[in-house]
Amino acid sequence: MATIDLPPLPAEDYLADGITLAQRLLGCTLLHRTQEGVAGGIIVETEAYMGLTDDAAHSYRGRPDGRVNVQYDPGGRAYIYLIYGMHSCMNVTANRQGVPEAVLIRALRPTVGLALMEARRPKAKNDRQLCSGPGKLCQALAITRAQYGLDLRGDTLWIADRQEILPIAAGKRVGVDYALQCRDKPWRFVIRDDPFVSIPIGKEKHHE
Repeated sequence: MATIDLPPLPAEDYLADGITLAQRLLGCTLLHRTQEGVAGGIIVETEAYMGLTDDAAHSYRGRPDGRVNVQYDPGGRAYIYLIYGMHSCMNVTANRQGVPEAVLIRALRPTVGLALMEARRPKAKNDRQLCSGPGKLCQALAITRAQYGLDLRGDTLWIADRQEILPIAAGKRVGVDYALQCRDKPWRFVIRDDPFVSIPIGKEKHHE
């Protein structure tokens, strides 16, 4: 069981490239503190987005509208955006200043503040469904665009380091069929055989 007392992920680890950071974050704990309390869980699934060389990345064409500005800062900040105009998605910025890479947090194994998450996700039938997708986990943790740009080594939205090294499996990212160059890259990473991942490796086309 993860606790909120674990040390934060070292700052230098966020300066790794997106692929390296996506794997490093597995087993770490994402936590969000609100007036209601702290909620979070162990990161079990991530996706790397490799910036200017990745046609699935928001930063592929630079920053014409300013949405990805925080990705140009040194890694370790929250990049949050909406999908379908309603669901927040939580990303962790990666790499050094000027290199716009990010890691999407796709699923958590809930460990802290389960009652809070259950109240926020009343349609979830069990713990596995609380954080089994990027929109679901943001709803469960009350993460919105209000947290855009936060330093993930603070005390509001933060990532605690893992206690053990876990086996990792890799596969294709979900929902990036529009990316003709990079859609088949094995840049989705999961804790192998973890039941809390959103979509098992190899089942990417059969998603909600």
